Amino acid sequence: MGEKKLKSIDELAKLAGVAKSTVSRALNDSPLVNAETKARILEIARRHEFQPSVVARNLSCRSSRTIAYVTHAYVGEEGCECCVSDPFSLEIMGGIAIGLHELGYDLLVVHIDPDDTGWAPEYLDSGRVDGFILMTSNRKKRHIEYLLGRGAPFIAWGPIKGNFCTVAGNDRQGGALAGERFARLGRKRPAFIGGPRIETEVAQRHLGYAAALRAAGLELAEAGTAYGDYSEASGAKAMEEILGRDPGVDAVFCNSDLMAIAAMRVLAAHGRRVPEDVAVIGYDNLSLSSYTTPALTTVSQNIPLAGRLLARDLVSYLEKKVVTHTTLPVELVVRASA
Repeated sequence: MGEKKLKSIDELAKLAGVAKSTVSRALNDSPLVNAETKARILEIARRHEFQPSVVARNLSCRSSRTIAYVTHAYVGEEGCECCVSDPFSLEIMGGIAIGLHELGYDLLVVHIDPDDTGWAPEYLDSGRVDGFILMTSNRKKRHIEYLLGRGAPFIAWGPIKGNFCTVAGNDRQGGALAGERFARLGRKRPAFIGGPRIETEVAQRHLGYAAALRAAGLELAEAGTAYGDYSEASGAKAMEEILGRDPGVDAVFCNSDLMAIAAMRVLAAHGRRVPEDVAVIGYDNLSLSSYTTPALTTVSQNIPLAGRLLARDLVSYLEKKVVTHTTLPVELVVRASA
């Protein structure tokens, strides 16, 4: 007959002749338990096929081993709210999920109202999650201020500096790459379609773009500037606005691939050819950008890698309490649209 299977830490502690807390520490590889005692407890656990409860272990460690991906909806083309179904969210969330899995963490998607900052206690105080990956593009600063005030562990996507962790692309350089490309192509009336006007990454992309154009003797006119929320619907609306003010625009830099794809569709509807009449550059290098007609030239900031870095840096903060700011390099991926 084999050894009796143990069902609880209590039974294991009695068999090993130690306290429950010692067993718990040994199972979690704590340095507070000497090597000989730890080895003896683990051998007894192996021999009696003891499988510790994940829930109990997490409660004893005050850790859920779960991270929340915090996002919000935008209004899609059909007037419906979209959340993580847009390609950017799916690609960066895929990188986050892989990164967390490698570190022994799970991912929970939390969908919030961007105007509501009181969502964190529901998840943090209940122990459902250990921290947050903040991916909101609207009202981001308000959510950051609230999380800081609560002392909540989190990491934010974007170039906002403070006493919290961030991962961001080099947005100013990304804008400059677009401006330099249009200058090399000999374009004279460039336009800019940004994400939310109040967001730091949008301002940085605008600064880099305008500076590169000025260096080439070009000007980014106010008539050629419009803003959206990174969605296709907002990109189409912004392109219509710009064409209404400046029908002769011959180059458009969009702050997301989705907005760039919508802009190309609007240009086609107005009889403008891409790239012959209007060159178009997007941002992010999403997987779908190489399948558009024409294929989209875009600024790549390696979204899957960004997701893995968000996971890595937040878990590192949870374990070491060291604030990090990671900046991803960007590059221009030249295709047929510009």
